[in-house]
Amino acid sequence: MGQQAREQWGTRAGFLMAAIGSAIGLGNIWRFPYVAYDNGGGAFLIPYLIALLTAGIPLLILEYSIGHRYRSSAPLSYRRIYRPAEAIGWWQVAICFVIAVYYAVIVAWAIRYAGFSIGQQWGDDPNGFFFEEFLQISDTPGMVSGFVSGVAWPLIAVWVVVLGILALGVRKGIEKANKVFIPLLVVLFVLLVAQSLTLEGASEGLNALFTPDWSAMLDGGVWIAAYGQIFFSLSIGFAIMVTYASYLKRKTDLTGTALTAGFANSSFELLAGIGVFAALGFMAHSAGTGVDEVAASGIGLAFVAFPQIISTLPFGGALFGLLFFVSLVIAGITSLISIVQVIISAVQDRTGLARVPTVLLVGGATAVASILLFPTHEGLYILDSFDHFINQYGIAMAGLVMILVFGWLVRRLPVFERHANAVSTIRLDRWWKVALGGITPILLGFMMWDSLRSELTSNYEDYPDQFLLVAGWGVAIGAIVFGIIVACFPWKRADAIARADAERLAGAEDAEVPPELDAPDRITATDAEAGDNTKEGDR
Repeated sequence: MGQQAREQWGTRAGFLMAAIGSAIGLGNIWRFPYVAYDNGGGAFLIPYLIALLTAGIPLLILEYSIGHRYRSSAPLSYRRIYRPAEAIGWWQVAICFVIAVYYAVIVAWAIRYAGFSIGQQWGDDPNGFFFEEFLQISDTPGMVSGFVSGVAWPLIAVWVVVLGILALGVRKGIEKANKVFIPLLVVLFVLLVAQSLTLEGASEGLNALFTPDWSAMLDGGVWIAAYGQIFFSLSIGFAIMVTYASYLKRKTDLTGTALTAGFANSSFELLAGIGVFAALGFMAHSAGTGVDEVAASGIGLAFVAFPQIISTLPFGGALFGLLFFVSLVIAGITSLISIVQVIISAVQDRTGLARVPTVLLVGGATAVASILLFPTHEGLYILDSFDHFINQYGIAMAGLVMILVFGWLVRRLPVFERHANAVSTIRLDRWWKVALGGITPILLGFMMWDSLRSELTSNYEDYPDQFLLVAGWGVAIGAIVFGIIVACFPWKRADAIARADAERLAGAEDAEVPPELDAPDRITATDAEAGDNTKEGDR
């Protein structure tokens, strides 16, 4: 089967919109505000900014450089760097599959709640409405016992939209969709924040969020929280940015784009914090309680606390609800598109299938798994366990292993530094290798150790052992096993590309390279001007 020519972004702005769309997701809106509030308020912004500059952006540049240099999916790119590292790529593909199947259902909830907000259908008890009437959750965790139609049909709609956009391709689908979605998301959220700031008690919420607790700066847990937030909010560590960067043209400013995407993501998080805590301040003022008694994060913030706020508003509740939940839908869809694209790209490289058949087969299988598991009475328990274990022992751990292998084991950071410098206006210096080769792996390693220590002390959320073995540890370990097994299968095309790479490094410029891969890694003239010596660096 002939290999398809690799697609490209139409413009750098299109790639940037897609990268920002991937980074800005549900966690920016419902996780960052509470993490900041719970870890020193305004003082948290200092470790957060340091984490962004010493871990977030350096790792973003690394992933951009890998994708741009090798112009391949994560498994193939990693294999070309170091043969055994292919397993890390397939591990990240499995992580994306797990995240995609549950992420979509949260978007489906937001779609329904955009409608519910018009008539405030949750009534006087948003908590009971969400868990009992809407989700109809079972009393205990377990395997699927029945379906909830009110969740199933919007979930199907989400997958139809996402797979439709992916089928159109990188330029006509993903790029065009993000050029519409991201400006719309910003406009909607600015309107939401503007409305939040006019509410009585908004200043109380903002004071709670931004009043600095300088003593928190001495707490190591606050710094770990800052690095964790940066790591999980930038879409790094699970191959999305490697995949997106693989569609870039030869001359693309990698470091400038990474800085823009990183600061755009953080700016939106700050905007979300203002909007959320202004609304929580109003809620606390109306109830006559402190902000600390109403502050929440995650699902509880979005589907319980915000409906309570909407119901309490003297006027404009329907508009406020629409702005909030439509923002969640857009943020969720742009992130979901990027997550599924990692799977699509890897399978295309592995099989040689064209985009549309791959989207229908692989994307369709992902959608089916999502629809079978999550619009069910046990769906929330499964989602909670999947999310916790795949984040803690999937994304973070895969990112750590990737840095250790490429930075410490095979020592390729100088190669990627030179590659980024060859195409970028802002040059990397020693700080990049120090941050990526020293600070980031040490902090990620500490996060892993601290998390595992707590995990082994007691069951997560006191869920039964059998349930956690399947829906928790089973999922996290299963993703690793999947990566190792798939990497063991022969891959003739990848071997041919590796031989061509070796011949080119040996000076055989006429080495036969598949046309879809004959691009960014051939920036030899520019590299020479930058003082590059790829042959020596790759040894």
